[in-house]
Amino acid sequence: MPFGLLALAVAAFAIGTTEFVMVGLIPEMARDLSVSIPVAGLLVSLYALAITLGSPTVTALTGKLPRRELAIGLMAIFTLGNLLSALAPDYALLLTGRIIAAVAHGAFFGIGAAVATSLVDKSRSGQAVSIMMAGLTLAMVIGVPFGSFVGQHLGWRAPFFAVVLLGVISVAGLIVALPKAIEHTPPAGLLSQFALLGKPRLLAMYLVTVFGYGGSFVVFTYLSPLLTGVTGVGENAVNLALMLFGVASLLGSLLGGRLSDTFGLRTTLRATLMALSVALVLLPLAATNTVSMFILLFIWGVLLFVISPTVQAGVVTVAKQEVPDAVGTASGFNIAAFNLGVSAASFVGSILVAGPGILTTPWAALASTLVGLVIVQWWLGRVPSSQVAL
Repeated sequence: MPFGLLALAVAAFAIGTTEFVMVGLIPEMARDLSVSIPVAGLLVSLYALAITLGSPTVTALTGKLPRRELAIGLMAIFTLGNLLSALAPDYALLLTGRIIAAVAHGAFFGIGAAVATSLVDKSRSGQAVSIMMAGLTLAMVIGVPFGSFVGQHLGWRAPFFAVVLLGVISVAGLIVALPKAIEHTPPAGLLSQFALLGKPRLLAMYLVTVFGYGGSFVVFTYLSPLLTGVTGVGENAVNLALMLFGVASLLGSLLGGRLSDTFGLRTTLRATLMALSVALVLLPLAATNTVSMFILLFIWGVLLFVISPTVQAGVVTVAKQEVPDAVGTASGFNIAAFNLGVSAASFVGSILVAGPGILTTPWAALASTLVGLVIVQWWLGRVPSSQVAL
């Protein structure tokens, strides 16, 4: 494995850890910064919103810049954003640091595939990208729960300092290992990018991501106070729950690819969203018992992460048919849709936690999931199978 791919994987690990490590630290951060739990939860939703808005903007504005220097610069900015978060004396500066890191996060992944494939010959391009993206998977399995554990024992700033260290290692590795020149085609302008939303089949899949996948983050963002306040477990058990969810996400991602290859996109999404709806209905009942909650959390995680690779594969399939010169942009929009769903769901969660209570969040997630199911059934379902291999 080229050393540069390891640096990219470390970067992906740091990025994935930063986005969701907050889930296990929200109660502690709320206490330390003297804000409410819903306000602390906005650190998740606004981070995701910054990715959604910042990624296409920065990608378009930096389209003509050399890939090597851009990748190094974006990772450096991401690292500085986390350093500001770690040192922030108040909520406002912490939020500022999060937004800076989020914008760099989105743009970095926008060019990540081109950078990764520049390090190997063309026959190994797929492997190179998968190695880089493995960093994100490991972040869910290891980085988020371990970061939460460290934050609970050494203070919530410690995980941010750890991400800063990983960022420095990644930047140094990129400086040493990336080739001087990396071939790339400048991305389309913003208006051209948004024209993809006029493609009905692509738009339908983006909306499935927003509602069917992102909707669960109404609950997941506030998983820590749900587990400690309703299930009645300690903070260490929250870390175990996050690790369990991370393992479930890995299994779900692997299972999603197999299911969509075997049964097709519509059938896989329809069955998964139905099962996810049942899991969300059971969640308020399971939440009062530790064993049932952990079992359901694992099932929920598997089902949720079946959706992601299934939709992503469908987006690529349709894009190759309808916009073959913009497959990367179309794929990037699905990442933006994911973060838009996370942002909106987390924001709705903050309103519910502040108002009727945390046990109302599964019902909001259920409503969002059912919207995703309706889109699959009545929108994607109207596309004849002979027209697209879905």
